[in-house]
Amino acid sequence: MPTVSSHVAQTLALHLDHVFGVMGNGNAYFLDAIERETDAAFTAVRHEAGGVVAADAYHRAGGGLAAATATYGAGFTNTLTALAEAVQAHVPLVLVVGDEPTSGPRPWDVDQIALAAAVGARTYTVGRADAAATTVIAIEHALSYRVPTVLAIPYDVAALEAGPVPSAPAPRLPAPLAPTPFARAAVAELAQALASAQRPFLLAGRGAWRADAGEALGRLADATGAITATTALGRGLFPRDEFDLGVTGGFGAEGAMELIRTADVAVVFGASLNQFTMRFGDLFAPGTRVVQVDVAPAATHPHVGGYLRGDASLVAAALVDDLAALGATPSGWRERVDIAPLRARENGDELASDGRLDPRSVAQRIGDLLPEDRVVVSDGGHFIGWANMYWPVASPERMMMIGTAYQSIGLGFPSVPGAALAQPESTVVLTTGDGGGLMALADLESAVRVAGGRGIAVVWNDRAYGAEVNLYGLKGLAPEPMLIPEVDFAGLARSVGAEGVVVRTLADLDALAAWAQRPASERRFLLLDCRISTSVIAPYQQEIIRVNS
Repeated sequence: MPTVSSHVAQTLALHLDHVFGVMGNGNAYFLDAIERETDAAFTAVRHEAGGVVAADAYHRAGGGLAAATATYGAGFTNTLTALAEAVQAHVPLVLVVGDEPTSGPRPWDVDQIALAAAVGARTYTVGRADAAATTVIAIEHALSYRVPTVLAIPYDVAALEAGPVPSAPAPRLPAPLAPTPFARAAVAELAQALASAQRPFLLAGRGAWRADAGEALGRLADATGAITATTALGRGLFPRDEFDLGVTGGFGAEGAMELIRTADVAVVFGASLNQFTMRFGDLFAPGTRVVQVDVAPAATHPHVGGYLRGDASLVAAALVDDLAALGATPSGWRERVDIAPLRARENGDELASDGRLDPRSVAQRIGDLLPEDRVVVSDGGHFIGWANMYWPVASPERMMMIGTAYQSIGLGFPSVPGAALAQPESTVVLTTGDGGGLMALADLESAVRVAGGRGIAVVWNDRAYGAEVNLYGLKGLAPEPMLIPEVDFAGLARSVGAEGVVVRTLADLDALAAWAQRPASERRFLLLDCRISTSVIAPYQQEIIRVNS
């Protein structure tokens, strides 16, 4: 007879196709049911945090809803940093965990519901009579509120017989948020403002991608003659690259940011306008009229002068219709501006003053050599500026920063399996630091095993926690806690079957060129151990230093 764990596994498998995690006492029966009774694939990782990270990356890379799983107690507490990151980043996933028995906690049990709530995740606990229905409720909650949901299976019910698996109703999801009558009047007023704007500017973020607003935003840009740009998580959203400035904020080119400050009307779609996107308040000039379009309850930045609550795609389409009804013509601004030079990046010399590689030159050279069909996944740390500035990608789901929402490091290597399975034809490129790389080392093996010849890891090895060196070393704090002995990441990679290359000169990157020319079936996972200088500070970090000084 099917067990409670069977009910959970079979119901879950109706709505997703991948589960990531580590097996233990609390989830053994669930994973047995996944393997024997469903078509869902289970991918093992080597640390419980990695299961949540892999499921997170799977979703962000366009794979849809995914699940992670861990045992109770220490297995569950190991997931908390990754769970907090997924909460902060609004990533829907389901974390299936074992939990204390219904008879009460054992000496090694902790209050998992309270711990999950502390990082913003709600827990649903299954019972013998309601396991299938509760599983659907957990899925519905995750998708409706775009948040991780914990699905707990008490230890003493996991293997209980529960009868035939019932046909639970499908999750009920909210429809796209159409503008209310009040918002519709605001749309009409905004259309008039855009019709008369001389220098209109459109900015789109990840929320616009989730709303599938690219086509509608492209039509709006054409109708208004607007210059466009995106946040770091929305890149590639606008269809007309020749009129797009790229990413705003500290990852953007200085010339592009100066042009944005000349806009007279700026409309922001699906972007939270965090401090990095807004350049700590300096993105727009005081005279720019800024209107935000989002599904959040209210505007998310004090520089927003008007707020429209609605789905980015629906609002953009409504604006196009209103502009047509007004007989509006494009401003012509974008045709008067030479966009390409404004997107130029600053390149460094091969070596910095200390004799180690200048990361700008390394990033530029790697960007020239990477396969075009790539997905870039980023750990957190000072180095995030280099991939974001020098490795363009085709669409938002091809660049993800896992860890930055919660300001964490050490989530890089386990993000590779999730991205690789969500984009099975693409090259997955990880960018990580030596500090975060060491923290996530358990799942170097997972990355190599799953991505294989489609995987590359670039380790920015500066023998330090770079962000701390830049923020606190410059203030005169003791440097010793900020430093890391130089680690041979290339050797570590070889120990788990990868090709490891130490990069001390730009010529050493010829190994990447040779790797890229071979068929994926003839390649191994490639790790580039780039020995870079701490003396070159990324532009976004310079902004942080300026604000904190």
